[in-house]
Amino acid sequence: MTYILSFIVAFGVAAILGQILIPVLRRLKAGQAIREDGPTWHMSKQGTPTMGGLMFIAAIGAAVVVAGWDEMMRGSWNHIYVFLFALVFGVIGFIDDFQKLRHHANEGLTAAQKFLLQLAAAVAFTVLLRQTGYLTPNLYIPFFNVELPMPWVVYMVFAAFVMVGTVNAVNLTDGVDGLATGVTIPVALFYVAVSAWYGRSDLTVLSAALAGGLSAFLIYNFHPAKVFMGDTGSLFLGGMVCGLAFALNIPLIIPVVGLVYVAEVLSDIIQVAYFKKTHGKRFFRMAPLHHHLELGGWSETKLFCVFSGVTLILGVLAFLGVMNRYPV
Repeated sequence: MTYILSFIVAFGVAAILGQILIPVLRRLKAGQAIREDGPTWHMSKQGTPTMGGLMFIAAIGAAVVVAGWDEMMRGSWNHIYVFLFALVFGVIGFIDDFQKLRHHANEGLTAAQKFLLQLAAAVAFTVLLRQTGYLTPNLYIPFFNVELPMPWVVYMVFAAFVMVGTVNAVNLTDGVDGLATGVTIPVALFYVAVSAWYGRSDLTVLSAALAGGLSAFLIYNFHPAKVFMGDTGSLFLGGMVCGLAFALNIPLIIPVVGLVYVAEVLSDIIQVAYFKKTHGKRFFRMAPLHHHLELGGWSETKLFCVFSGVTLILGVLAFLGVMNRYPV
């Protein structure tokens, strides 16, 4: 079972790298700058090493090569394309993290710079999948088991919107110890199940590597976190979540299996819109949603357990929504 090998390799490499990388980040004083407008008790986390996403990115890369070697020898490179797509977002995040550390602030790249870089990556990935025959402009509707034909230009605009939105939604979820990690592990397991069900062994290898790498990272990232993934890790995860959905040609399943991500970004949008509309009033105690719940008395551990548990249930529901696409 190559996906088991993939999980084990990713888990082992990430666990070992954590022992090496965290002390190095501490020596380099690569500490996270905490937002002043966040919960006041988060200030105690000031200086916790960031850019820890490097450990699971490297681990996933190693697992994809080791466990996915036979796939590449058979000419199947789709898992490599998705990994490289996510890696581009990881590089964008790394640049952002580096700028924050360099200026000792919580702001790195500007919003416009991030958006343009992410948009370019999304368009390039969509074109690549189209040219290699892995993607069609027929939009699959989960649960109804029908496809909606779309003009390529319209589909590409749709794809770019979904990819950039998903990446930033995952990034926004990374605001509490272990939260983005814990939510993304069930999402990865969903992709393991659906790619295996579809007979896409290359993507099963990648999905299992994602689950394995994150499971090991959680050892260091669970509350109280010894390391944060930083934008390096969260943008990479966003790229993996949407990249796998598009590679499997089921992008509309993202709002189902990734409902937590959607809720997080919608809470932020609602807060800003309501604040402007009412000239200073707030809809939530604080946005995004996890901060609202924190101020309502939820602990970081409770947030982790509830959000991860909900996502696990959503993963089962999402699988039921797409399992009938191909006859078994």
